[in-house]
Amino acid sequence: QLVESGGGLVQPGGSLRLSCAASGYTYNRQCMVWFRQRPGKEREGVARLLTGPGNTYYADSVKGRFTISQDDAKSTVYLQMNSLKPEDTAMYYCAARVEIISCWSLGPAAFDYWGQGTQVTVS
Repeated sequence: QLVESGGGLVQPGGSLRLSCAASGYTYNRQCMVWFRQRPGKEREGVARLLTGPGNTYYADSVKGRFTISQDDAKSTVYLQMNSLKPEDTAMYYCAARVEIISCWSLGPAAFDYWGQGTQVTVS
């Protein structure tokens, strides 16, 4: 089970930190991704992390503004979002996949666990 928190309404240029807490399964080396779905758009992966080693990957649209990180002791992954823009408005989901191969390129259908989503509105 994945539970997200931290969304909300923020002005352009502001910051938010999203959290994704994992429970009910073994949290070790896995592929964790923050996806977002904007109105009328497909779900896209914006930040990716291999838990344990901490390798990360970002979509060009968020590179330099978003940071994905982990706290293994808390089985939690974070998404720090800075310099937010109106086009970042979306429902944000965290997702986990136990198999780590191709983590950087996998689409939503490949993921085993999903959170309920948290809304981020930049206006």
